[in-house]
Amino acid sequence: MKLALNQATVKRLTLAEAVDGCVRHGIPAIGLWRDRVQEIGIEAAGKIVRTSGLEVTSLCRGGFLTAGSAEERAAALADNRRAVLEAAGVGTDVLILVVGGLPAGSRDLPGARGAVLDGVAALAPFAAEHGVKLAIEPLHPMFCADRAVVSTLGQALDIAEHFPAEQVGVVVDTYHVWWDPQLEESVARAGRGNRIHSYQECDWILPLPADVLLGRGHVGDGHIDFARMRELVAAAGWRGHAEVEIFNQEIWDADGDQTIATVRARHEALSAASGY
Repeated sequence: MKLALNQATVKRLTLAEAVDGCVRHGIPAIGLWRDRVQEIGIEAAGKIVRTSGLEVTSLCRGGFLTAGSAEERAAALADNRRAVLEAAGVGTDVLILVVGGLPAGSRDLPGARGAVLDGVAALAPFAAEHGVKLAIEPLHPMFCADRAVVSTLGQALDIAEHFPAEQVGVVVDTYHVWWDPQLEESVARAGRGNRIHSYQECDWILPLPADVLLGRGHVGDGHIDFARMRELVAAAGWRGHAEVEIFNQEIWDADGDQTIATVRARHEALSAASGY
């Protein structure tokens, strides 16, 4: 399985620095984040990655479609349209969607999930016009209230399957789905429908920090069976990259070049051990 570095793993590096690190360490692809693209503009960002020869696997992130008021939902949709244009401009056909949590003061999970479906329906045709696929990322249930009311691959597929596969699919992120007792069934279902648009890796480490968002580790440092994860997505037909995306303050504070070297070393060790 080919390797990609998600830019969030080296949060302190600029886009140019992250791209340079990938080139020097022989990593053939990178997933970009909107804030770093916006720092220098779409045209400049696209030129940097095109000149480097790297493939851009994804752009993070769109989504947050669950706002309570019509005005807020319209603003979110406008921002998502900008994200689509940014994705097309930097040369990727995958926009990751973190769908959003409960609106302020709400306890209506079914209503919030309905708002996600409505938002994707409004965005998907625009994205398709620009050659961009929407990839719904289910997040671990501990993020349900504030970040994603879609918690399982099955729930993500229930939304995605309202649309053509070339418009809407899912992200298989090991950190968020490894615990799911229906994981095998859901990955196979995603594969049958050609719905896997991104595969991301990082490990589940303990103890969780006070900010649980930052509780991710390098592949091999925690509790996830990555050989099994890769076997599942490969059996489902995934032939793309393993995009390593780590949120961890200690890793962010470390030397970025060393982090990139570690990402590659862990990837190679896993590939050698698992055959994937």
